[in-house]
Amino acid sequence: MKTIAIDAMGGENAPQAIVDAIVKLRKEGSKTNYVLFGDDAKIKASFPKDDDLKNIKIVKTSEVIADEDEPVRAIRSKKDSSMVVAARYVKEAKADALFSMGNTGALLACGIFIIGRIKGVDRPALMPTMPSAKGDQGFNIIDVGANSQSKPEYLVQWAQMASYYAKVIRKVNNPSVALLNNGAESDKGDPLHQEAYNLLKETDLNFIGNIEGNEVMEGKADVVVTDGFTGNAVLKAIEGTASVILHMLKDSLLNNGLMPKIGAALAKPGLNALKKRFDTARHGGAVLLGINAPVVKTHGRSNERPIYYTLKQIDLMLDQDLVGKYREFFKESN
Repeated sequence: MKTIAIDAMGGENAPQAIVDAIVKLRKEGSKTNYVLFGDDAKIKASFPKDDDLKNIKIVKTSEVIADEDEPVRAIRSKKDSSMVVAARYVKEAKADALFSMGNTGALLACGIFIIGRIKGVDRPALMPTMPSAKGDQGFNIIDVGANSQSKPEYLVQWAQMASYYAKVIRKVNNPSVALLNNGAESDKGDPLHQEAYNLLKETDLNFIGNIEGNEVMEGKADVVVTDGFTGNAVLKAIEGTASVILHMLKDSLLNNGLMPKIGAALAKPGLNALKKRFDTARHGGAVLLGINAPVVKTHGRSNERPIYYTLKQIDLMLDQDLVGKYREFFKESN
């Protein structure tokens, strides 16, 4: 039976939001085992009083890694933190996957230094699924910050892992892969991107060439591969722009007199459809690909809904033995 190790203390709404998501999944018939790490009194108090805690195990820990903690130092000094102990459970095969809403850098460090990377993978990379203007499936972008420096060979491995994820988890037939660059021509970009382009062209991936920043959300590619520095900047730009536009739209419709309010009421079905299209929660969390077990992160401000979808995402990754398939692929590649 599947077991997910959960850092129950990371994030602003922990542990209540995590517990609420688990309760919802169990009501729907989930048979997955959940091991929650953290303040046992707070975790138990978050469950309904009549809950039998079936398929639930609570492991008491005494420390929490804070957002402001330096990641590597934190996992070394806070050995009894909820995140580190959860990672050790996965390392020791007491659990199959790791989930957290806590310090992103610390979670990456736990994945790389405690759980360990897949043999043959040079550098693990962080990959979310983002919304796009084309269809409901969105697109994957990798790397969005696990690596500040990259080599062309890293980008090829990330594209291979992300493409397989898109095919198996998102059910995209023959996923298209594009390289984020500052122009469409093959000779655009710095030496890193030029060499990555040439290497990607030689793979059996459905590589469609370069894609520019203003095209990533148009749905031209199912997978966008880039270096971690650029990917993180693009991710933050998308999130920030979306937040500002939604806030400005709401303010314009509700605070400019009666007619805009009437217009907002008439346009509500269309606005709801737009909101659904750009709903990131239903895609689950960001996955650290290249690790010996699924390691998945959601935003620190997440409530029950994105956590619910992320736990379902992890279930599917385990059902499909995604990490096992990666091990086989990179074993054969070396």
